[in-house]
Amino acid sequence: MFPKPIEKQSRAAQISYQAMLPLALLLWLGPLLAVALFSVKPAADFTNANYWGLPSSFEGAFNYGQVFFNSDMPRYLLNSFLITIPTVIGAVALSCMTGFALGIYKFKSNLWIFFMFVAGNFVPFQILMVPVRDLTLQLGLYNTKTGLVLFHIAFQTGFCTLFMRNFIRALPFELIEAARVEGISEWRIFWYVVLPLMKPAIAALSVLIFTFIWNDYFWAVVLTQGAESQPVTAGITSFNAQFRAAYQLMSAGSIVAALPPVAMFFLMQKHFIAGLTLGAVK
Repeated sequence: MFPKPIEKQSRAAQISYQAMLPLALLLWLGPLLAVALFSVKPAADFTNANYWGLPSSFEGAFNYGQVFFNSDMPRYLLNSFLITIPTVIGAVALSCMTGFALGIYKFKSNLWIFFMFVAGNFVPFQILMVPVRDLTLQLGLYNTKTGLVLFHIAFQTGFCTLFMRNFIRALPFELIEAARVEGISEWRIFWYVVLPLMKPAIAALSVLIFTFIWNDYFWAVVLTQGAESQPVTAGITSFNAQFRAAYQLMSAGSIVAALPPVAMFFLMQKHFIAGLTLGAVK
């Protein structure tokens, strides 16, 4: 049922695996490396068709300086942080409570409520585009960061609840029973017993949601317009229009837009892996 580990494969299979792994890595990172190379080239290299060769001169400082000081990129980045961080906090906080309720308490409609949270993840975004846009217009939330935050929290809470509920159900229930025997209230059990055990899951989920929201383009375009509220994924379109033929500046802007989720992953890498693997083995 499961593939045999590479250590137990034949010698020929191991050599093939070791030879193909760097090639697969290069193919995966190739576009990113190309964009990074373009971002430090002068404009003359593109005029002279020097697309894949080494830069004739290193213009990284100038290109990135143009991105930060001669465009709206800082505003787009700030908007992304102001949208992504509250969304992560709101979705994770709500899912911790809903996951606790659905994972600990056994009541008649528990499974149906859990099903409703999960079912929302299977609804295509495109179907909801017009109703959600009309709703934000009626509530006065269209083209605001608040509207985008509230929408993302509502949509991400379903996936987060699925993640947290399954994680909490894997925790030893004896700890909660012992706390109840001691007369501790349910809120204090959640705050002092369960929540500390959920730290690896919270870290892993925060990285995932941060990446999802930061990279969202569809809803950023549908619900916002203009530099006042657009996140960097939607703002990069306006940025490209500003520097239409300046490929080195568009490449530098793309690299800047991609750095925060990469940095987030590397900063939280240990907790992310621990959250995904905790409970995988006994």
